[in-house]
Amino acid sequence: MDNVTMSGFLLMGISAMPELELIHASLFLVLYMVAVTGNLLIITAISMDSSLLSPMYFFLKHLSFLDLCYISVTVPRSIYNSFTHNGYISLGECIVQCFAFILCTAAETFMLTVMSYDRYVAICLPLHYEIIMDISTCVRGVLGIWISGVISGTMHTAATFSMHFCGPHIIHQFFCDIPQLMKLSCSNEYISEFGVSVFFSLVGGLCIAFIVLSYTQIFSTVLRMPSAEGRAKAFSTCLPHLSVVILFVSTGVFDFLKPPSDSPSALDLFLTIMYTVVPPTLNPMIYSLRNQAIKTALRKVFQGRKADLFF
Repeated sequence: MDNVTMSGFLLMGISAMPELELIHASLFLVLYMVAVTGNLLIITAISMDSSLLSPMYFFLKHLSFLDLCYISVTVPRSIYNSFTHNGYISLGECIVQCFAFILCTAAETFMLTVMSYDRYVAICLPLHYEIIMDISTCVRGVLGIWISGVISGTMHTAATFSMHFCGPHIIHQFFCDIPQLMKLSCSNEYISEFGVSVFFSLVGGLCIAFIVLSYTQIFSTVLRMPSAEGRAKAFSTCLPHLSVVILFVSTGVFDFLKPPSDSPSALDLFLTIMYTVVPPTLNPMIYSLRNQAIKTALRKVFQGRKADLFF
């Protein structure tokens, strides 16, 4: 790879071997195309089907859009760097990437929390559902999610790039990862970023606790339902969301709790891929496989495209 100047950083990527680098780039390209196709199909199906106007599908559509943004922050640049064998990223590009990545990560966490509340109200308070989760509440919820994400991204990015960076400016990741940037900081200048990280870790912990409490109440209510059909319907709407939450939270928590290491390992890269690439790729499949309404809407989309081909 080319040498990096002091105005930027050198992303080491997945592998230093050109042959392996091309394989990883090709794999990332396939995963990216799957993620883009799947999430666009979910957005299109929900937008075109008038029967999917409930808050659950409103939030799902925005989650799919958020997943598109989330995976597009890191993966396309990594693919480009691998194919060109040039890991240089300018300081400005690194700042933008850090901001966008934290924004999307925080927004994804808040979105999953709001979606768990929507499922809680739908199953535990069904008579009040239309009053509590009206359209204005849903719109305000989504706006609050994006605003919270912008605030999170701004605070993290400002704290990170207020530091001075020493050493070779080499980042042992395929994107501008804040923990890797903190290792390049001079003396104790990382304290401000550490404080911001602790604060938002507490906020993330509260979100996770809220999701756990919501699903505890949901499963308690579902198991008391006298109708087997009612229980099956309730589980069919909750299990996809719960699977997405477990996939996203578990990989992120493992990466956060693992002991820091001075030298990068295969485990570090694997965990990073698991929470940056895998969730946006698998989320559309999880919702499509378990949700009959989504499958029906997707069939309508494909049938419409087939009809268009004949005219």
